[in-house]
Amino acid sequence: MKDTLQYLFNGNKLTREEARNSLIGVGKGLHSEAEFASFLTVFKMRPLESEELAGFRDAMFELCSKVDLSAYNGIDVVGTGGDGKNTFNISTLACFVIAGAGVNVTKHGNYAVSSNSGSSNLLEYLGYQFSNDTDKLKNDLDQGGFCFLHAPLFHPAMKHIAPVRRALKVPTFFNILGPMINPSAPKYQLLGVNNPENFGHYQKVYETLDINFAIVNSNDGYDEISLTSEARVATRGNDRQLAPADFGMNRIEPEKLYGGESVEDAAKIFMNVLNGTGTAEQANAVLANAALGLHLVYPDRALTDCVAMARESLESGKALQKLKAVIN
Repeated sequence: MKDTLQYLFNGNKLTREEARNSLIGVGKGLHSEAEFASFLTVFKMRPLESEELAGFRDAMFELCSKVDLSAYNGIDVVGTGGDGKNTFNISTLACFVIAGAGVNVTKHGNYAVSSNSGSSNLLEYLGYQFSNDTDKLKNDLDQGGFCFLHAPLFHPAMKHIAPVRRALKVPTFFNILGPMINPSAPKYQLLGVNNPENFGHYQKVYETLDINFAIVNSNDGYDEISLTSEARVATRGNDRQLAPADFGMNRIEPEKLYGGESVEDAAKIFMNVLNGTGTAEQANAVLANAALGLHLVYPDRALTDCVAMARESLESGKALQKLKAVIN
């Protein structure tokens, strides 16, 4: 690590393999906390390179406790967080809508970064039992078309990493690594990022991975399809702008996406949407994201047809039944 730090202090960049090897050492506890803090600080002092992020992703994926759910051809719908918008749990709701439409969801998530309720906060409050037991996860998929991989249970390397992150109290590249290291290696991923810089990093990294992906950043800073503005969406070899009208929907005001002040508030909104008693704007935001996920799985279907699939899942109560199946 001493040599690596000196190399970085001299203004050099790491290759993908060098970045991977550096973080493997950290994850195995081979370096001191002071060395790791210095390492993290380098990437606060200058822009992170996509090659470096790819190497860090490779390291964390190699170090994680993998679970084989490949038979389920699952999709993960996840955002980086950090957009500071404090929206309700749009991505997690979209997961249950997608499950209700017949597509398995293997979601990876954690406690909140910038909102009052992350996916783990919400699902824990609703009674979902976190587990890294493969049989339990498969049973959830069999019964509800959904399982949740609570990140701390699958990333033992974090015991060497988390104390330094907590001590530094500033965002680091780990804040955008989470969505990239789903231990089930899902076949499909719908990924939300919170700014154009991270969009570019994700785009370059995911072009090198064997995953069907769609990366989303709303032009006004949301890490999902917000319907408050147009959004940039990239899939393999394609980069485009999507407007609310492309989903057959109207633009909505940002305050309509507010997630409340507590996990309890977030859970109330969550259940209202699934029960059909949420606002039209809340439902449309969820349907738009679910539709984009379905469009990734069914690229030959029109986006508006995927919206119709999502709407049928929500309004028929199928999405709610999927939640009940995994909570029970």
